[in-house]
Amino acid sequence: METQELIVGLQRGSETAFRHLVDTYQRRVYNTVLAIVQHPDDADDVTQEVFVTVFEAIKQFRGDAQLSTWLYRIATTRALEAYRKKHARKRFAFLTSLFGGDDGEDSGERLHPVEFDHPGIQLEQQERARVLFAAINRLSDQQKVAFTLHHVEGLSYQEITEVMQTSLSSVESLLFRAKQNLKKQLHSYYYNA
Repeated sequence: METQELIVGLQRGSETAFRHLVDTYQRRVYNTVLAIVQHPDDADDVTQEVFVTVFEAIKQFRGDAQLSTWLYRIATTRALEAYRKKHARKRFAFLTSLFGGDDGEDSGERLHPVEFDHPGIQLEQQERARVLFAAINRLSDQQKVAFTLHHVEGLSYQEITEVMQTSLSSVESLLFRAKQNLKKQLHSYYYNA
């Protein structure tokens, strides 16, 4: 199905078009979201939210950007929202535990980082993947999105400018700073390995 035909079908509410959209983009959206939220269950939820958002908002899609660009923009926005929301809850739980608040749950259990295994990483590479994704997780939101779109999803700089709605020089700067920050964070891991 051609992209324009897909868009028209989606705007008309075609189930076939929606199914085609999900089949075509689900894995890419999921991988992008997973790289940001770093928890498979959260990535599943956010991916579903992305496609619900697309279904609800497709009638307003004007075609100013490519469909894939629009989809990545929604995915990164939703993923960052989910990430921030989850980490805000963790900070609140930490503060509550410091000040003796008890919500009936074991607060200490929620403060430990989630074990993260990206699907598709070979067993012997899982430790390195965890270290890398932990380092990516410490990047600023904008650096994390730019790095993920370029190095995980393989988008070009120009495509990233469209997704992030920023200039080419900003994308270049974000990617340069992300690489510099990752080198600093990962230096001791690889130096001591």
